[in-house]
Amino acid sequence: MSYDYDLVVIGAGGAGLAAAVSAAQQGLRVLVLESEDEIGGSTQLSAGMLTAAATDVQRALGVEDSPARMFQHYMDLNQWRVLPGPTRMFCEQSGSLIGWLVDLGVEIPAQFSQNAHMPGLTRAGVEDVWRGHVPKDQGYGLVQALDRARQRLGVDLALGSRATDLLRDGHAVTGVVVDDAEVTAPSVVVACGGLAQSPELVREYFPDARIAGDSLFVVAAPGSRGDHIGFAERHGLSLFGHGWGLLLVTAEFQRFHHWQSGFPPVSRVHVDSTGRRCMDEDAPYAVSPGILKDHGGSVWAVFDEAARAALPPGYADWAPERVLEEVGKGVVRRADTLPELARWIGLPADNLARSVHRFNELMTQGHDEDYLRHESLAAKGIDPHLSAVDSGPFYAVRMLPAELVCTHTGLRIDGRARVLDTEGQVVPGLYAAGEAAGGILGERYVGGGNSVAHALVLGRLAGDGAARRIHVGSAA
Repeated sequence: MSYDYDLVVIGAGGAGLAAAVSAAQQGLRVLVLESEDEIGGSTQLSAGMLTAAATDVQRALGVEDSPARMFQHYMDLNQWRVLPGPTRMFCEQSGSLIGWLVDLGVEIPAQFSQNAHMPGLTRAGVEDVWRGHVPKDQGYGLVQALDRARQRLGVDLALGSRATDLLRDGHAVTGVVVDDAEVTAPSVVVACGGLAQSPELVREYFPDARIAGDSLFVVAAPGSRGDHIGFAERHGLSLFGHGWGLLLVTAEFQRFHHWQSGFPPVSRVHVDSTGRRCMDEDAPYAVSPGILKDHGGSVWAVFDEAARAALPPGYADWAPERVLEEVGKGVVRRADTLPELARWIGLPADNLARSVHRFNELMTQGHDEDYLRHESLAAKGIDPHLSAVDSGPFYAVRMLPAELVCTHTGLRIDGRARVLDTEGQVVPGLYAAGEAAGGILGERYVGGGNSVAHALVLGRLAGDGAARRIHVGSAA
């Protein structure tokens, strides 16, 4: 059979571009279809951090790590509910991904970083060793490096072109349908993103997002409409990861990612419905939604006037005047004393007072023996000796898992990024990468850089698989 291309890639985010570049490096004729008017997807909107083990960056900084160690940590955090085979592959391939990207021109300096916006190696979340690799120019820099490689290798790109279906010949995939046209290829990579921008699919596949109610907002790319779910329904493809995704804990009034919204005051106490402090206020977002879930779905962040006034101006949400605006709306509660604030938000006054007193006692000394927050702060380069929450008026705002970043229900893959059908059989020529791939991203988001590394590792692997089908044979 004569094909239009050797490979068609659905989606020009990080996963799709990685697939296209890796295949083109091995001589394949590749077409990338992108439903939107620009490339990049959710990768371009991210910090670009990549979680990876046994990298040259780690070795240069004296950090001892291995894929086996990363795998054990990853599986344990997810209670071994993700797929072991694909997950081991991800951990094993993560280190070489960093070298591959560096060869493409991505800059990841061998220096320690204190946050997701400073290039280098940083703490990405709840991990046993630091694995967060932050590139220069963030997610935008990753996408630009991949796109330069795409252009250099002669990969075709069609913007504003949404794949609406897959072409099949018996069990095998033979191309895609784009609007009313057909494009044929012996291999197809589904890398169209997640489903966060489809309210209907979110309700079905990630019901925990309903906890935030009207406070929910989505920061995923516009093209994250769950097209892979439709492919699965029409072609009997298996899905994995139902109910899983990433929600970040934000204030009830917040509507932007922290790059624009700013951050809540460092000196704040998170208390549950009993008025008791219940968590490290800087717990990594890998686990903080789960902590809130154990406390009814939300907590109250309590801070004082000094903390509000010290917020830096210019941010969309967490700015001094904006907090006062939300007080006027009744979203942020304010009272002259802690007992009055407790009554205003319906908490036992004695418990709230004891919680704040205990917080002040611990954090002004810089050592949180209850929740170890001093360690979280130190990892961010913040002095753990915090100001006391003691200067009225006092404020309280509800914190919710309200920022929907990505979803984890995808086409079930094997350890070579090949898609499986509902009978557990490999669909010849069909691969999935990024959020459209299910099996590795679990209920617990292992750390910052997990989804970006996952997208690029699987994309690269899928491109290699497509090349193997051409060079070795269709059975590969």
